Formats: sequence, C-alpha cells, structure tokens
Amino acid sequence: MIEDRKNLQRVSMAAGTIMGTYWILKFIFFPLGMSMSFFMLVFGVLTLFVPFIGHHLLCLYRDRYSNNNGSIGFIHAFTFCLFMYMYASLLTSVGHLIYFQFIDHGFVLERLQDMFDTVKESPLPGMDKYVEQYQLAIDTYSLLNPVDITLQLVSQNMFYGLLMALPTALIAKRKIKKEQ
Repeated sequence: MIEDRKNLQRVSMAAGTIMGTYWILKFIFFPLGMSMSFFMLVFGVLTLFVPFIGHHLLCLYRDRYSNNNGSIGFIHAFTFCLFMYMYASLLTSVGHLIYFQFIDHGFVLERLQDMFDTVKESPLPGMDKYVEQYQLAIDTYSLLNPVDITLQLVSQNMFYGLLMALPTALIAKRKIKKEQ
C-alpha cells in the first residue's frame, strides 16, 4: 500500500509536469489572441484537449504504473487526477507569474478595455446591466497586482481540475474480474 502511494505521488507529479508544461505553452496563445483572433481560436482548441490529455495520462498510470494489474477504483483515479491537476496548476502559476510580472505590463487589461469600448459603442438592447458588470470587472482587474492575478488563476485551475477529475475518474476506472 505504501508503495502504491509513492507511485501515485511520483507519477502524478510527472503527469502534472507534462500537463503544466502543456498549459504554459497553451497560455502563450492567450495574449497573442488578444491581438489576433486566430490565436484565440488556437488557445480555445488547445483548451478543449485538456480533459483528453488528462484521461490519457490517467490511463497510462492505470495500465503501467499502478500496482493493481490494470485496474483502478474511482477514488484512486480521482486522487491521481486531483494531484495531477494540482501539480499542473502550481507549475503553470510560475509561467503566469513570469508573464504578468515581467512581460504583460498591462497589455491584457488594455485589450480587454478596448474590446469593451468597442462593444459599448454599439450596444444591443438589454445590454445595459451587462455593460455595468463588465466595466466593474475590468475596474476590479485593474486593481490586481501580478501575484493576485496568479493566485486567482491557480485557484481557477484547481477548481476546473476538480471538475475535470470527476468524469475522468469515472470514465477511466476499471475493475478486473478475478478468475475462478
């Protein structure tokens, strides 16, 4: 049992490193997408692949590294996914902090404000309450420093990781029937 826990932690760290590296590379397209919509499309498509990569990494763990001969229960699979997404979030936070501390210099905020101003110039009927909420969100975002933004993104990534871990663990769990 102790060996299984060490394996779980070791392999989930490795899988989290793979996922975190993927998230950092995917994040590169986000600020680029603020200027060119094609890159935002690439960012969105790459984001859609995250659960499939997580499922693949869980299946690799289940089939190769767990000490259960290719079987894995829901709790075991869920724990692996949680750890994997937690480690990925922590690694990605380093990339986010570097970007927002040294590279961004308010670029994302300016682009959001520009997009908002464009929408505000040609309002659609019934958009008044949304315009106020969006402006409030931009004003709040402008008060955040790079560490605050990074912490917000870490908690967001962990929350979405929790949400993705549930169906991934349900899909990947497998019990091997004992032969009689």
